Amino acid sequence: MPDEGSNIQKDLNPLANAERQFEEAAARLNLPQGIKEVIKRPRRATIVSLPVQMDDGSLRVFTGYRVQHSIVRGPAKGGIRYHPDVTLDEVGALAAWMTWKCAVVNIPFGGGKGGVICDPTKMSKGELERLTRRYAADLSDLFGPESDVPAPDVNTNEQVMAWIVDTYSMHERRTEYAVVTGKPLEVGGSAGRREATGRGVLLCVREACQHLAIPIAGATVAVQGFGNVGSVSADLLTRDGAKIVAVSDVTGGVHDRAGLDVPALLKWAADHRGVAGFPGGKPLTTPIVEYDCGILIPAALENQITRENAGRIHARIIAEGANGPTTPDADKILEEKGVFVIPDILCNSGGVTVSYFEWVQNRMGFYWPEAEVNGRLEQTMVAAFRDVLAKAMEHGVNMRVAAFMVAIERVVKVIMLRGVYA
Repeated sequence: MPDEGSNIQKDLNPLANAERQFEEAAARLNLPQGIKEVIKRPRRATIVSLPVQMDDGSLRVFTGYRVQHSIVRGPAKGGIRYHPDVTLDEVGALAAWMTWKCAVVNIPFGGGKGGVICDPTKMSKGELERLTRRYAADLSDLFGPESDVPAPDVNTNEQVMAWIVDTYSMHERRTEYAVVTGKPLEVGGSAGRREATGRGVLLCVREACQHLAIPIAGATVAVQGFGNVGSVSADLLTRDGAKIVAVSDVTGGVHDRAGLDVPALLKWAADHRGVAGFPGGKPLTTPIVEYDCGILIPAALENQITRENAGRIHARIIAEGANGPTTPDADKILEEKGVFVIPDILCNSGGVTVSYFEWVQNRMGFYWPEAEVNGRLEQTMVAAFRDVLAKAMEHGVNMRVAAFMVAIERVVKVIMLRGVYA
């Protein structure tokens, strides 16, 4: 009989969680076993050893990954993360999530993900550039506008994408901006891209509040993670009249039941590299996911809401700004409590949607103003939310199961139409 510790560890395995989420939705679709196996397995997983010359002249070898889960609906799409805890399982799970994320918002991409085991906080800019260029060069046979299009993820940014553009372009002997998205505006980036994921969270929260007849003006919001997604979500929700009552990041947390001054908090966090010590709020002494609020936005890393703490959640709505913040066992508890969870593959898909817009603009060489990008994003996100909500109500399932059902159906339909090459 397995012990409690092993059960908890299994609950926190990202690949196992992705498979459980897939299986629950797939079981309701009565898929042929062969088709289920096709869409369940990643099509390609690549491991590369990356020798990099460090600033002190020594050579260090890093391990990098790139997993392509599916390309049946279009090029593989997914970010690259730099983190000491990157694993092949994690990258594989995130690649699968990208397949479903792109399908649920109905954009013509498949799913991919990449990562390098490193600690970028202990590396110079020059070391990071050399690591990035080596990674891009070693995977240049995979990357390409019509095959695999990376983007920023944890600890990577616009500058990293610009280095990949340059490296790939040098190998191809032509400038190719469409090889990655999330680039600086000067290197083929799209207006509105930086705010896109947070804006998508806002749009989903709006739709959820409308569905549940909850006024967004005056709603209390707690935000876990105050990076790009969390900070933009907080800022935009404040403009809609919501009250941000608690915020946390790796440095600590602050709260104020009357509502935090978000513009002042944004400036403090930028100046002090974190929210800890913000004079406009009190130090947060309880886990933020358990904070008493109407709307919770987990916008940090995976596995933040588990069966250990799900019973202590107070929020009526959870809007998943992060990938995989809620484990399958926690989902069951939240559903029993009546918590309305907007799943990650829908809620945080604003970023990949505008990445698609960026890729389109790169390929046609014509760029849209920010208002047009935001308008197209709203149209796409609202349609996706309503598709998922309709599926949930039709089948009597929660929004996560419904989102996976919508996504799987779209991928399967393309496979059936294209057939299997043999």
